[in-house]
Amino acid sequence: MTFQPAEWPRKLRSQEWYGGTSRDNIYHRGWLKNQGYPHDLFDGRPVIGILNTWSDLTPCNGHLRELAEKVKAGIWEAGGFPLEVPVFSASENTFRPTAMMYRNLAAMAVEETMRAQPIDGAVLLVGCDKTTPSLMMGAASTDIPSIVVTGGPMLNGWFRGERVGSGTALWQMSEDIKAGKMSQEDFLEAEQAMSRSSGTCNTMGTASTMASMAEALGMALSGNAAIPAVDARRRVMAQLTGRRIVQMVKDDLKPSDVMTKEAFENAIRVNGAIGGSTNAVVHMLAMAGRCGVDLTLDDWDRLGREVPTIVNMMPSGKYLMEEFFYAGGLPVVLKRLGEAGMLHRDALTVSGGGIWDEVKDAQNWNEDVIRPVDKPLTEKGGIAVLKGNLAPKGAVLKPSAATPALMQHRGRAVVFEDIDDYKARINDDALDIDETCVMVMKNCGPKGYPGMAEVGNMGLPPKVLKKGITDMVRISDARMSGTAYGTVVLHTAPEAAVGGPLAVVRTGDMIELDVPNRKLHLDVSDAELADRLAAWTPATDGPDSGYTKLFHDHVEGADTGADFDFLKGCRGNEVPRDSH
Repeated sequence: MTFQPAEWPRKLRSQEWYGGTSRDNIYHRGWLKNQGYPHDLFDGRPVIGILNTWSDLTPCNGHLRELAEKVKAGIWEAGGFPLEVPVFSASENTFRPTAMMYRNLAAMAVEETMRAQPIDGAVLLVGCDKTTPSLMMGAASTDIPSIVVTGGPMLNGWFRGERVGSGTALWQMSEDIKAGKMSQEDFLEAEQAMSRSSGTCNTMGTASTMASMAEALGMALSGNAAIPAVDARRRVMAQLTGRRIVQMVKDDLKPSDVMTKEAFENAIRVNGAIGGSTNAVVHMLAMAGRCGVDLTLDDWDRLGREVPTIVNMMPSGKYLMEEFFYAGGLPVVLKRLGEAGMLHRDALTVSGGGIWDEVKDAQNWNEDVIRPVDKPLTEKGGIAVLKGNLAPKGAVLKPSAATPALMQHRGRAVVFEDIDDYKARINDDALDIDETCVMVMKNCGPKGYPGMAEVGNMGLPPKVLKKGITDMVRISDARMSGTAYGTVVLHTAPEAAVGGPLAVVRTGDMIELDVPNRKLHLDVSDAELADRLAAWTPATDGPDSGYTKLFHDHVEGADTGADFDFLKGCRGNEVPRDSH
């Protein structure tokens, strides 16, 4: 497919502010000139907003100011007028109670920034987990020509001759501490090895997954996802992106042209092939909602069920993002899916052409990092969507990161009412639990935490770890880090805080997990379950003021993306009324 550009020249949005000689035009134009811009920059050339999520408190994005300069260079070269705009930046590793609570706030802020200011096109400069979906959600809501460039992953971590995957090693080593297999001193020594350069997590965590989703959706230039943050080619990518957005504005190539149902289907299959984060599910559902694309959990299960995981990377496999890039990166994955009949080849990208044209000549330079489809890491690696009386609206599990022997399991529930209850009891040797049990945690969903924190991969009790056990079945309405692993059932919907069946599970109940048959069943009678639910009452009335109240009152369930109920669909980019 080749995009058919709109007639050019046409009047740009920015000319409503800057074009002409009226008092209002002079008001807008004159004040911006105090930055030293010459008059001819306001002559009708595209104004490109570089929406930058740089922040000292978002360490994954700490290098984006430098990258923005390369984007600017590309925009200048192509005849555009670049203006850098700082936008809300939610850091996964600093925000409390969880960055997820602020994804929707960031998306709202970006949407209003794009609509209310003289921007003809936007470069979405992103990195850390929530910045990618939040900016893409905002762009979808306004439908202004937009393109993604990510900050890229950190370099490989190394500790005593072994690869250290950011996040993944943290979970492994913290469990080793509890099992008595690692000293606190060694843990502290390993800390520096986990984050040895600028960039996002070097595993296939949520940041790398969402960078891959942006590329698979066609919203980033081909090859963008995997280039390390400190590699010179990342800066080249930024500059090329700056050049490209100017042409996109001239062609009127918008997010609605690119983020179609076919594009989302491509991305879902890519997520299975790369062993991507379960967080992609909730973010992609939210993004589709902003685009007006009908995407459901059933689509995730239908499209991902037969997709093999062919990227051998932590937390599912062995390697890290550096090796993925050196092997050929996402274009190789897309090519292999296309050859296997698992790709809509004509899906449009920001390049103006179809996605197959971008990847058909990609070469794989390491068959152990990106494996052949017939020799995968996991034969069926797509996100598994489970349903049953414990999750009527669905729950998700990542097969490539789970223990095969636990994919069909029946065990006694050990219930934690919330994260505080879990933390208070999990290290107590008197806790009645063994490796056959099913750990259940409630009240950690969108309303319950609030914000749906990454606490679903509950650490195992020390007395189980000391037996050499490294995995147990865990169920919650929470999320887990994309860097985490284990047989972990997440996003259980409806969540406990709104009276979903998870709310009435009791310690001692038997629970059956059957991933091949997509079943999650609480072994109590229908009548007993109905009686429990009828007797259930909410733990609290919820917050009474501030953004937390807005979030609590309007956030939807994980099964539809945990977006706000009043933000579905595209509200467009009509220029607001001038006040001067």
